[in-house]
Amino acid sequence: MSENRELTCIGCPIGCMLEVSLEDNKVIDVKGNTCLKGKNYAEKECTNPTRIVTSSVKVKNGEIAAVSVKTESDIPKDKITECIKELRGLVVEAPITIGDVILKNVAGTKVNVIATKSIAKVN
Repeated sequence: MSENRELTCIGCPIGCMLEVSLEDNKVIDVKGNTCLKGKNYAEKECTNPTRIVTSSVKVKNGEIAAVSVKTESDIPKDKITECIKELRGLVVEAPITIGDVILKNVAGTKVNVIATKSIAKVN
């Protein structure tokens, strides 16, 4: 089965309009990219789309009530909802240092969720 998709590349600031030809869910051709990043992005987006997830988690005894978090690397797009559900209701204790692991192996992806900000403890 043949299919054509149009994508806007996010690999670099140019934002090329890509035309991707697929056959049996495999990329057979990419047009419109001005660099290799466009071809790589199109292939990944059409066969195994992934995203970095950002959110926040409540903080107990911290100088502020929440810490911003993100996945250490991208996770499969179909795991985003499960990732957010696992973060919902999670509370961490201050102090928190940027880079601390807040949640290991989120949604069974083998990717950790880490703090993107440091939060001091208050008494």
